[in-house]
Amino acid sequence: MDSLEGFKAAQKQGWAHFAPLVEILTTVPAARLVKFAGVRRGQKVLDVACGTGVVAITAARRDAEATGIDLTPELLERARYNSQIAGVQLDWTEGDVEKMPFADGAFDAVLSQFGHMFAPRPSVAVVEMLRVLKSGGIIAFSTWPPEAFMGRMFSLVAGYMPPSPTDVSPPPQWGDPNIIRERLGNAVRDVMFDRETIHVPGLSPKHIRTTIEQSVGPVTKLVENLLSSDPVKLTAFRREFDTLAAHFFEENAMRLSCILTRAIKN
Repeated sequence: MDSLEGFKAAQKQGWAHFAPLVEILTTVPAARLVKFAGVRRGQKVLDVACGTGVVAITAARRDAEATGIDLTPELLERARYNSQIAGVQLDWTEGDVEKMPFADGAFDAVLSQFGHMFAPRPSVAVVEMLRVLKSGGIIAFSTWPPEAFMGRMFSLVAGYMPPSPTDVSPPPQWGDPNIIRERLGNAVRDVMFDRETIHVPGLSPKHIRTTIEQSVGPVTKLVENLLSSDPVKLTAFRREFDTLAAHFFEENAMRLSCILTRAIKN
């Protein structure tokens, strides 16, 4: 297994811990993204790195023909359960955003909420997302800006992890509008941005950290590794995390800022 495939395998395993609590917290922003994308009845919509399916299910409840694709089978199992509870029919596919099993121009809209940004090679992911999108279709996604809490948290995590393969791009770069425009390039037009703040309830920064350690793939993997290999380093990481979180914590809630992007494929 080469280094890139090993990186993807670790991601697949790490995101299996994505907890129902985090699913609940991403449900309201999912509706915001679907509305921002202008999803309509009868459209064929793809939710890339769909996780537990909150975006795809929201689109389906708008009477779109929704499909979700994700690398992690445990998340797809949860997505199937959620769609049954919601009473909607969707197609769920296990697959990699860098090589999706869909025909060219198969979808009217391609969406992703905090998902495609973890693909190791943005250039490959963008080409694939646009390949399966028809001309005149909408690409829309939510990402974490590098200067906000989640972006800074992922940078903190990266500093405690072994070096990633050289061709792996840091996820928070997807929260920079200048980089987004560069990556989408001339393949799209009418690029639009918006901002949203998600309030995550918690009793303290440590309470928030404990939840994230149990649910957010890269953090879960880091904590598992350090528990067995370097408990002192784990203590240092947790101390830094709590200090960072305190800057964004107020009145029993964390402020998580995200950026929404929308564009039309040429």
